[in-house]
Amino acid sequence: MAPAQREIFVTNALPYANGPIHVGHLVGYVQADIWVRFQRSRGHRVHYVCADDAHGTPIMLAAEKAGVSPEAFIKEMQAEHEADFTAFGVAFDHYHSTHSDENRTLSTRIYAALRDAGLIETRTIEQAFDPQKHMFLPDRYVRGTCPRCGTADQYGDNCEACGATYTPEELRNPTSAVSGATPEWRPSEHYFFRLAAMQQAIARWMDAPETHLQPAVRAKLGEWMNEELRAWDISRDAPYFGFEIPDAPGKYFYVWLDAPIGYFASLQALCARRGDDLERFIRADSPVEMWHFIGKDIVNFHGLFWPAMLEGAGMRTPTALNVNGYLTVNGAKMSKSRGTFIRAATWRRHVEPELLRYYFAAKLSDSVEDLDLNLEDFVARVNSDLVGKYVNIAARCSGFIQKRFDGRLATDMHDPALIARLRAEAGTIAECFEARNTSAAVRRIMALADEVNEAIQQIAPWQIAKQEGREALLHASCTTFLNAFRLLTIFLAPIVPALAARARAFLGDEIGGWDAIDRDLLDHTIQPYTPLLTRVDSPTISAMTDDARADLEATPAPAATPQKGEPQAETIDIKDFGKVDLRIARIVRAEAVEGADKLLRLTLDVGVLGERQILAGIKAAYAPEDLEGRLTVVVANLAPRKMRFGVSEGMVAAASFGDGKPFLLSPDSGAEPGMRLA
Repeated sequence: MAPAQREIFVTNALPYANGPIHVGHLVGYVQADIWVRFQRSRGHRVHYVCADDAHGTPIMLAAEKAGVSPEAFIKEMQAEHEADFTAFGVAFDHYHSTHSDENRTLSTRIYAALRDAGLIETRTIEQAFDPQKHMFLPDRYVRGTCPRCGTADQYGDNCEACGATYTPEELRNPTSAVSGATPEWRPSEHYFFRLAAMQQAIARWMDAPETHLQPAVRAKLGEWMNEELRAWDISRDAPYFGFEIPDAPGKYFYVWLDAPIGYFASLQALCARRGDDLERFIRADSPVEMWHFIGKDIVNFHGLFWPAMLEGAGMRTPTALNVNGYLTVNGAKMSKSRGTFIRAATWRRHVEPELLRYYFAAKLSDSVEDLDLNLEDFVARVNSDLVGKYVNIAARCSGFIQKRFDGRLATDMHDPALIARLRAEAGTIAECFEARNTSAAVRRIMALADEVNEAIQQIAPWQIAKQEGREALLHASCTTFLNAFRLLTIFLAPIVPALAARARAFLGDEIGGWDAIDRDLLDHTIQPYTPLLTRVDSPTISAMTDDARADLEATPAPAATPQKGEPQAETIDIKDFGKVDLRIARIVRAEAVEGADKLLRLTLDVGVLGERQILAGIKAAYAPEDLEGRLTVVVANLAPRKMRFGVSEGMVAAASFGDGKPFLLSPDSGAEPGMRLA
């Protein structure tokens, strides 16, 4: 019996519009997309939306650094994000931006409802002010020495060295991360949402039988709920990129007010396109389920502030939060130096994106535990499971059908019990998908693939094909195995949709959904087989990590780091400085590196040290022809490093404010290649 149709509104956490998507981000998006595809395969109606989180001080400063307007900056970043999601098969029905007319209108509406309900209050606070940039600074834009452990260059709200939390006023030797100036402390009137007034409402939402929360999430929210919730600051002062509060000139909605409302704004844009009505989704008694897939770093926003804000505005609350953990690579935090901080765009230049979907699915469960992407294990698992088990079934049996039976399957099967065995597992596999426990689903699917391959091995079609009078057995057995392959394809389709589409095209199976599990392909024509998937090799992974390292080396520092007046680095003595061998070098040849967006290949004459090849991330600042013949400075004793595009034998010295505009150092006239700086 088919399940009763559900209608579900699904969202992912909104990616911030000041940087590219990396593989760590993709965990939650892949998990949500798999669940959405599964729900649709079961006949449910799903509305899947997302948007760029496009407001805030970091966006404003990043746009300023790039020399463009915030609107132009977020538009370009949104295009990059959408391209990445499309490549990884994350198929939103609509992708929007929080900087939209829909979001402005909805944010104003919800704020007015909260204000009229007496849930907004004002309070004067002391805040860091940058006297050079004439702007109030978020806590993270104040840097200084930790008041607890004395570590320099720490954020204004917490120390990365000792883990202490504090206020920016407690920092020693504070500086603005925007200008390097010493901040002043000035009063400012801020608007607050009275979260404590909604504490009982949050508790009712948490305890409601229709609310789905993972045990770890429920426990964490319970810890916060044990104390009175603090009022939530929902305003920021100009200059700020965002929406101005209607009744407060010069005050803007803090990004965490309008960002979650962006879910509704994106849905409203989708409704407008489809002729649907947003109100039926967001009214308090809406029967539509609302599921949020988020990372564990934003549980407090979605588990406390968001339901309280919705309840206070007289709207519906979330049905469920599905929270995923962080991603590590090779057992450690993603690292730029090791090439394991991998952008989505870098991955897809080298490796089929769906293979990462499969690997994530093979490890994801309904828990909040962190997930590790072990690159060696990735290669082994993909090659073993998808190529060696799943695709292998079609590869081993299709040729006999094409060559001996004109591409047409038999009218019956040799082993219907095998097919019945796979069908019997459909319900359990569906339960795993429903519970977002895709690792359990993958284990069952691959166990079934093992059974099919074992059955192929036992009957050995390649042996039967050599025996006269056994054509019917060959025909019926290969038909059995290709029907088994079809069922495995249905099970895997939410995880690897593009591969499943290629498999269905090969089978000539246009129906092929979960509702067609009981259907057999008999007396049916299949297409000539072409390889559905190729193996991944270790050199490909190495090239990707080299590329990831090169990408990040050539990337400007983020907006949160000081642009000018950086604090002095840690003091060293003359012996430490003496270890660095700085030499004068002449640029003999400069050329673009094919396939690299930011690198130039420089051939340098370093006098008595001979010629050196250096790969430098300066392509955006210099034309190759303008460099040839000029003198510069090179770090001559830096260990050679193997990169994707060749070996780099040192580093040219360049100065910048971290804004992507490097300036090569030029020695005075009379300097000659090989001279050492002293």
